[in-house]
Amino acid sequence: MISLIDSKKGLALFLFVTCFIVCAQAQTVVRGIVRDAQTHAPLSFVSIYFRGSKGVVSGEDGSYSISTNNPKNTTLEFSFNGYKVLRKKIEAGITQDLDINMEVEEMKAVVVNSRKRGKYSNRNNPAVDLIRKVVDNRDRNRMSAFDYVQYQQYEKMELSLTNKPEKLMNNRLLKNYKFLLENQDTSKLEGKALVPVYLEETLSNKFFRKDPSKEKTYVLAKKKVNLGEFVDNDGITRYLNSMYTPIDIYEPNLMLLSNQLLSPISDLAPTFYRFYVGDTVELDGIKLVKLTFAPRNPNDLLFRGSMFITLDGNYAVQKIQMSLTKHANINWTRELRIKQDFERGTDGRYHVVMSNILSEFALSKKATGGLVGERTVSYKNYVINQPAADSVYEGKPEVIVDAPAGAIDSFWTANRHTALSATEEKAYANMDSLQHMKSYRRMMDWATFLLAGYKAAGPFDIGPVNAFYSFNPVEGFRLRFGGRTTPKFSKRLYFETYAAYGFKDERWKYFLSGAYSFNNKSIYSFPLNFLRLSYQHDTKIPGQELQFVQEDNFLLSFKRGDNNKWLYNDIFIAEYVREFGKNISYTLGFKNWKQQPAGNIVYEKLNGSGVANIPNITTTELSAELRWAPHEQFYQGKTYRIPINNKYPIFRLRYISGIRGFVNGDYNYQQLTLNIFKRFYFSQFGYADVVTEAGNIFGQVPYPLLTIHRANQTYAYQLNSFNMMNFMEFVSDHYASVSTDYYFNGFIFNKLPFIKKLKLREVAGFKMVIGGVRKENNPAFNKETFLFPTDEWGKVTTFSLAGKPYMEANAGIGNIFKILRVDLVKRLSYMENPNVPNWAIRARARFEF
Repeated sequence: MISLIDSKKGLALFLFVTCFIVCAQAQTVVRGIVRDAQTHAPLSFVSIYFRGSKGVVSGEDGSYSISTNNPKNTTLEFSFNGYKVLRKKIEAGITQDLDINMEVEEMKAVVVNSRKRGKYSNRNNPAVDLIRKVVDNRDRNRMSAFDYVQYQQYEKMELSLTNKPEKLMNNRLLKNYKFLLENQDTSKLEGKALVPVYLEETLSNKFFRKDPSKEKTYVLAKKKVNLGEFVDNDGITRYLNSMYTPIDIYEPNLMLLSNQLLSPISDLAPTFYRFYVGDTVELDGIKLVKLTFAPRNPNDLLFRGSMFITLDGNYAVQKIQMSLTKHANINWTRELRIKQDFERGTDGRYHVVMSNILSEFALSKKATGGLVGERTVSYKNYVINQPAADSVYEGKPEVIVDAPAGAIDSFWTANRHTALSATEEKAYANMDSLQHMKSYRRMMDWATFLLAGYKAAGPFDIGPVNAFYSFNPVEGFRLRFGGRTTPKFSKRLYFETYAAYGFKDERWKYFLSGAYSFNNKSIYSFPLNFLRLSYQHDTKIPGQELQFVQEDNFLLSFKRGDNNKWLYNDIFIAEYVREFGKNISYTLGFKNWKQQPAGNIVYEKLNGSGVANIPNITTTELSAELRWAPHEQFYQGKTYRIPINNKYPIFRLRYISGIRGFVNGDYNYQQLTLNIFKRFYFSQFGYADVVTEAGNIFGQVPYPLLTIHRANQTYAYQLNSFNMMNFMEFVSDHYASVSTDYYFNGFIFNKLPFIKKLKLREVAGFKMVIGGVRKENNPAFNKETFLFPTDEWGKVTTFSLAGKPYMEANAGIGNIFKILRVDLVKRLSYMENPNVPNWAIRARARFEF
């Protein structure tokens, strides 16, 4: 009995093993990597299939794996747009490795009988019909189509130096940092070594609710490299976030590198792109069709690449890979590529599971060294249309759940979606060591001096250097020396001072300020919360307001026309500044200002015996300013912020009240001003910066206290001034103005032969102000107010805007040598005023991508 049972077991075991062997022999498995035959770079999106059967596509690293149980499948085909179709014989029934090198398809020899050739057309084009179906269905494939969505997101941002490995190691400037250079990654970019210098990771849980609309982020952990005191570490994060904005491929326009680029999935896409249908493959029972695309004009700021579209009725993107064209009109960027992978969820829809943006920056296309920036985002644990508790969405849009976890290595090891490479892991320790090196700190100190104009001297900064020497008609040669304290001196108290001397007027000028920080942070860093007292005895041009530079900057000493309208000022200011997390800030101020005319300005008015000279006037003001800049981002400089512009407006409302008799104030008046800045993006047609402003002064005041419209007599084009207006040419007690600068991003030049190779860009602008002076403030009607200034021949040089607006227009060429803009500026009104220019050429240095 036992032998019978054992024999049955043996027979069953024999049959099982035989069946397993037969089945195993029947299955054919082929795996390997697909590369370019010349560059040996891996090729992704290559279609791999057995003829008459379903296929697969190669991954990002060129890898593939395909299997079949049909013993007749002995020929494997490799197909990729632009490459020769490759067929390989394989052995059935076994597992085998097969690496493939694909060759670029050469153009066939043709006999040219005519200049005519086949013309691409959208009409009766199946590729265009397909992309239009994708566009029609994009709203139902986006995350916003669901009532509720929640998922976990892991994000990694990285900056790396890049060069050929041997050149990095032999770079003399980096000889003290060999330990950094030895930490190289040679797998990411073919033929180049990457040395990570910045790394940032964020792990978050995300929640989305459609109605009422609400997004909430719970940050589980953050970790990033600290580059030290010389760098605004938070500003780097903000700047990288603005350059590598998270991509929603279904958005009609994508924000990248501070530009708005037209997506291939856009209503306008068929107008600017060419589309071609490629191979059809099958994945998990769903048919996918490959759709390639390229710009109609290779110089336009557009993408080329390919995407796989599902043919299951959703017309969703399953995978997309695209990059900027080689000749795209963009600066400093040698390469920009985007990859996104989507995965079919339990709801049958495709959700993004990986998004990668990589760009390489260099001074020129031929430069071997550069900087690589990369942002990789991974998504998992999707929960669709399952409502979360209302409490989940309450409070701020972003909440730090467990900040200390960001410093625990074991937490990151357990929770990263993808493990860091050995090179990335070492970057944290390397950069921490770097910031403690004396040579690094010395190099960064001099770099800050060259870029910001301040030189560190222990707890003090000496500068700004570009204001040490200047000249003007009133002071002649002017020397200035000053500095300020840093947080090394105190995190609460901040002092700033300078002294200056004019060799023509033989007068000393000086400035002294002291500030107290209530939040134990620098008075220049976000969020501001400080009280500052200052006193200034110095000169000033009335109506000149500058941004980011000192008024006595040496380069601004060179001016056109009559530059002899100046003031001597004694100004005491007390101000309290408070800034909040939603980019709302307010400033409360007290100002006592004694102004004395200088140059050819004279304060005088009529009296019973003729003209009386007024030596000076004094005003005492209380002020309040409210500023709201939703979603504002900036990089914090030494003393000012470099804005990172976006599509959101910036509002500034200011109220001033002058009080007569208070601290020697001579006049009662009130002033109300509203300023709005907005950047408008127009996709392929560029963008425009628009500034509108309106103001009104209530009360009777002389012309020095009216609004003196911002003029510019330098040879530089100034965005916020009237470039054809003379200093103190127009004053108003009520006005409205608009200023527009339009940047076409090469939309026209990109289409012109020869010109397009220079990558020039068109710019145009228009400025207008309309206003006036009421009778009680106009010396033509009120003999008790100050007379408007005159020149040496007795002609009036200051006017009101009664009757018509002041206007000027400009058109120019930008991106000259990638940094220079030159405009032809034309004055359009008030040509009858004395000594006014008709037209002029102005230049402006402007760093842009």
